[in-house]
Amino acid sequence: MSKEQKHKLVSSKSAHKRAVIADKLAKIVIYTGGIATIFAVVAILLFVFAEALPLWFGSESKENSRIQTEKVFQSKQALAIGLDEYKEILYTITDSATVDFISLSDKKLISSFKIAGLEGQTVTSVSRSLSNHLLAVGTSTGNIATFQIKFLSNYSGKNDREIIPEVDLGTVINLDSVKRPISKIVYRKNSDDEFSIAGVLQDNTLIFYSSKTTTSLLDERTEQIYKKDISSIVNEKITSVEMDDFCEKLMIGSEKGWLYYISTKEKDNPQLIQKLNVTPSGNSPITALGFVIGDQSLIVGDASGRVSSWMRIIDANTEYGWQLVNPHVFNSHVAEVTNVSSSSRNKSFITGDRSGKIFVEHLTSEKTLLELSGKNEPITDVYYTPKSDGAAVLYQDGSIVFYDIDSPHPEISFKTLFGKVWYEGYTEPKFVWQSTGGTDDFEPKFSLVPLIIGTLKGTFYALIFAIPLALFGALYTSQFAHPTLKNYIKPTVEVMAALPSVVIGFLAGLWLAPLLEKILPGVLLMVIVIPIMTALGAFLWRKLPRLIKFTPKVGYELFFILPLVLLGGQIALWLGPSFEQLIFSGDYRFWLMDNLNEQYDQRNSIVVGFAMGFAVIPIIFTICEDALSGVPTSLTSASLALGASRWQTAVRIVLPSASPGIFSAVMIGFGRAIGETMIVLMATGNTPIMDFSPFNGMRTLAANIAVEIPEAPYQGTLYRVLFLAATLLFIMTFIVNTAAEIVRQRLRKKYSEL
Repeated sequence: MSKEQKHKLVSSKSAHKRAVIADKLAKIVIYTGGIATIFAVVAILLFVFAEALPLWFGSESKENSRIQTEKVFQSKQALAIGLDEYKEILYTITDSATVDFISLSDKKLISSFKIAGLEGQTVTSVSRSLSNHLLAVGTSTGNIATFQIKFLSNYSGKNDREIIPEVDLGTVINLDSVKRPISKIVYRKNSDDEFSIAGVLQDNTLIFYSSKTTTSLLDERTEQIYKKDISSIVNEKITSVEMDDFCEKLMIGSEKGWLYYISTKEKDNPQLIQKLNVTPSGNSPITALGFVIGDQSLIVGDASGRVSSWMRIIDANTEYGWQLVNPHVFNSHVAEVTNVSSSSRNKSFITGDRSGKIFVEHLTSEKTLLELSGKNEPITDVYYTPKSDGAAVLYQDGSIVFYDIDSPHPEISFKTLFGKVWYEGYTEPKFVWQSTGGTDDFEPKFSLVPLIIGTLKGTFYALIFAIPLALFGALYTSQFAHPTLKNYIKPTVEVMAALPSVVIGFLAGLWLAPLLEKILPGVLLMVIVIPIMTALGAFLWRKLPRLIKFTPKVGYELFFILPLVLLGGQIALWLGPSFEQLIFSGDYRFWLMDNLNEQYDQRNSIVVGFAMGFAVIPIIFTICEDALSGVPTSLTSASLALGASRWQTAVRIVLPSASPGIFSAVMIGFGRAIGETMIVLMATGNTPIMDFSPFNGMRTLAANIAVEIPEAPYQGTLYRVLFLAATLLFIMTFIVNTAAEIVRQRLRKKYSEL
């Protein structure tokens, strides 16, 4: 072997070794990249799921402290209790007409305040408002004193806070000149100049008292007082009373289970709106009433231990246009319900019974968040702390038990996320998404069903528009177009994919939506006219050689048929007004409302279908075209050789053979559409509605996340629900793609044998 041959052999071996090493390195890089991609996807899913997981964690409670009031004050009996928002100072209202402030840390009496004007009188009833510590006490001599407890914060250092309690006295009112004891009382103040009181005397007399102060332009103040005995409205023994903070709804519970809804909007003439029995047995006394924050839902507890909610809804068939309905029923107590205390932050509330049991419930979710049992003693009063993070329970023996409560997501349950819920103000249970409102008493609505429906709806209309155009376009380009023409068509369509979604959405929302509203009848007519013009063009193309004695080049049909298609579109637009006049009586929007009860929204599903379909077409077209072009020429040649036409070959040979790739293209387009955000955000009204109508909009999961996440409080309920929505979106896409891959593999196996 010559020296030159040896050198070539050595060089060849070295090149082979380098190729082997490069091949191994390439495999390592590819495997590592694939594993890293899978790991990254799984890590994202785990992170998103972990952020949503705390929604399913339960509430927790811990007994913080106990106070024996007889050790603090021996000759007085506590009738009602309350706490400051920092849970440092407890106050009690006693039968000796005093307000006593007790430190929770050392359980010692801080100060005792005597209510002026009630000297020598015994307190027989207490009323406490839901917030602001507005109180009133009724006495054994028919007098009522109103006052407010305030907690002032004094910061002497960076972390040195001192809470200073104060009692701001209101007025002393003589409710009964005969000086009969007041057994029950409710006091509400809806402004600085107006308040109302309802008092039940010992002999079951019901008196309504209201005061309103007006100020003239000359700064002269005039007080209007309304006082009326309304016992005739309730013709049985009264067992409980409650009033809303607007002083417009007075609710009376009776001994035989009847609930009286009395309107006090007209202070000089209270009127009975509705009377109904709210107990299953029909004769169980109503022992506790309490409004949930917002004063729309009333919690009713009775002597049998049943707890239910009642709210007012519009009913045109009633005399006053309103009626009470029972949307929620909660876990029953085993003994008589004695107290209801509502949260001042959300729709949760606490109920206590005569056996000492305490349930923490949530109105919307109907969940029993906690069950507490400090003592086997009848409960005198229950107080839910201002921040809904604690509860104080006063027992009949004078002892007070305080609990710390941690309930971060009380409004979340499987039903509130995926089921129909009867929300306040609604006439029936519905699927609703409305995460925020304009007031603190708003009831959050976290149903994900409208968002899931909106996601599927937007995807459906986009694919309805995109799949036929992309598939037939790919079929024409791969099987019928001239190679020169194909070299221009495919890159042009692929360039469409480079258009940013925000630009497409901007054009769809600001240009296409108003334009489509004007020409919609013509657009609907295009569905009929354009296929007819396309068929006419194909027919004329076949007859063209005989008509003009000229043989056109195969694959250039597009230049002949496309002008006819455009002409067909223009003809449809010209005929649009006449079509609207003939079919829709001159205005399709009024016709839709009158005949189908459908309101036409300018930004609707049709606009989304055009815009999002435009974004999806390039992906589906490219993959379909590659799949169709990849069918072996031996199959097409054999079909043509046997006498099949080009169209028969394309439909019966090429399409089935390329079906795995076409199916993959459609599924990838589905994934592109289901995750689209900006187009849906800008081209629709972004309203979460449960309707598949093409004439209104929708809100998708992806768009909802984009809209809500910037304003969602970190680790709050909305924040975690949005992560749950992202998890659902991920799972939906994963399931669809997995199913698509299984179908694709089966189709590939089936047609690979051809």
